[in-house]
Amino acid sequence: MWYAHNPGRRALQLLGDGAALLWIALWAAAALAAHQLAQLASQPAQRRPRIPLLGSSVDGALRGVAHAGDRIVSAAPAPQGPAAAQALAVLGAVALFVIPVGLMLTVWLPRRIRWTRQAAAAQELASTEDGRELLALRALLRPLDELAATAELLPAAPGGTPDQDPDPGVDPDLDLDVPPDPGPGSLAKGWREADPVVLDALADAELQRLGLRA
Repeated sequence: MWYAHNPGRRALQLLGDGAALLWIALWAAAALAAHQLAQLASQPAQRRPRIPLLGSSVDGALRGVAHAGDRIVSAAPAPQGPAAAQALAVLGAVALFVIPVGLMLTVWLPRRIRWTRQAAAAQELASTEDGRELLALRALLRPLDELAATAELLPAAPGGTPDQDPDPGVDPDLDLDVPPDPGPGSLAKGWREADPVVLDALADAELQRLGLRA
């Protein structure tokens, strides 16, 4: 899969993908314009056509640049001048496209591929009981504030809280081994004891972190 189930996460992914495609398109257009300008400069002055989609002022400025290129090319040895200029024009256009697009892809593409692989693996693990235990273990390694938020979703343990009055019908010296109220520490205990409620809460939290449906 390439996009998350969560609407907010999916919108951010779509925005990032659109920005990446726009970046590629802009630099492709810039490289193409640079190559056309180089071709214009390599032609004789009387045969240079008007560049489409440009106004007369911009076209005149580019022609001035082309005339300057003529003087540079004419300064080179006659057999090598035009060919060398053409080769440099092609290399310059390729570099103008490859360098900025390559830098963007080294940052954007690995992150997208990594999320895609993690999301596919998480969905596969969520379909089995053992896989959900692995997802729960993964969720236990998240920052403490995220664990505390997950613990707040657990149901309160029976037996009351320390602020409540003790039941007069129960011997206070009797150890009932009542589990504590839900907290980050209870998540680790619940995972060790394979508590299905805790395992489901942790696994769902990991799926939601990836933007997937629990």
